[in-house]
Amino acid sequence: MACALIAQGGGPTTVINGSLYGVWAELRNLTAPPQLWGCRHGLKGLLTGSLIDLTSEPPGLMEGIRVAPGAALGSSRERLTSGELERTIEELRRRDVRWFFTSGGNGSMGAALELQQAASDAGYELQVIGIPKTVDNDLAVTDHTPGYGSAGRFWAHAARDMGMDHRALPSPILVAEVIGRNVGWVVAATSFSRSRPDDAPHLIYCPERPLPRAKLIGDVEEVYRRIGRVFVCLCEGQLDENGHAFDADVDRPDSPKDRLASNLAHAVAKFITKETGLRARSERPGLLGRSSSAYVSYVDQAEAEECGRAAVRAAAAGARGQMIALRRDSNSPYASSTFLASLEDVAGRERKMPDHFIGAEGNDVTEAYRDYARPLVGPVAGHAYFSGV
Repeated sequence: MACALIAQGGGPTTVINGSLYGVWAELRNLTAPPQLWGCRHGLKGLLTGSLIDLTSEPPGLMEGIRVAPGAALGSSRERLTSGELERTIEELRRRDVRWFFTSGGNGSMGAALELQQAASDAGYELQVIGIPKTVDNDLAVTDHTPGYGSAGRFWAHAARDMGMDHRALPSPILVAEVIGRNVGWVVAATSFSRSRPDDAPHLIYCPERPLPRAKLIGDVEEVYRRIGRVFVCLCEGQLDENGHAFDADVDRPDSPKDRLASNLAHAVAKFITKETGLRARSERPGLLGRSSSAYVSYVDQAEAEECGRAAVRAAAAGARGQMIALRRDSNSPYASSTFLASLEDVAGRERKMPDHFIGAEGNDVTEAYRDYARPLVGPVAGHAYFSGV
């Protein structure tokens, strides 16, 4: 009997396992469901025989997996070599795998496209369906990506709570480094932490626009003169006007796509102190921003599962070389639906924040962004505090 296979790739999110559950649950609705195998740590799990028989897993366990953070199957960023790709097709043929589902971001969709093309070249009937996943929200075609809403929700609450700490005992400047690589979707979500005019963050910078050093200092000094403290949120991929990461240490500096500062907030805080004489400190929650299950967005969780279910329906209808994408049908009340996007239109393309989502001064976001993201992030309540403190 033909089988189905699923793998998870790239950085985990708090809702990636919702998509895994969606595939598992929707397959059970089919009249003659195929056996479902899960690859441990990406497609290389198939080559090593490291598979999980998901069909035999008890429903109670799968319900628990559905809401667990991290990638339950184990994730991987490794790409298959040409030789491994050939062996993968042979192994798929040997196991009679006809449906392959992969949950991931840009790299995973690129790998999915390679696999679909390799199967076609080998004359093997394989249906590859991508399931979108990334906290960065940078996949092309889809309105947004499962994983983003929850990451944005975590960061909105984190900025809110750090802001209250900063209000109580302010080191003059606090710089928080937010995940997102080359795009500002997540750092923009910190704007939802504000419920009063002087709430943090006071400055938000998105990497779609270079940040001149003189402008950063000017912005910090203006806010400090006005309220006596400054909370800065900037994306981990932020660069200055010369394309440099503020003298931070940079991993993979020769890769335009993958290079990333490892201590950007620290470097920026040092720079601010040097230029202004004001004491500055830095915060870098890092992986906590994509793994905290305490702030999962309800919309995000539901859409992640629906994308998994839609992938099964697409495969059953004969689709191949496609990714499930999300369409926003209504913003108020919020409603969405799924549709198919060609992997060729998604792989290798990075969707940045549009310019009209970034404020004219480049140090905040616009209401247009907040209208877009509000249904995904969900409500963020402000804290009470004594006036004058």
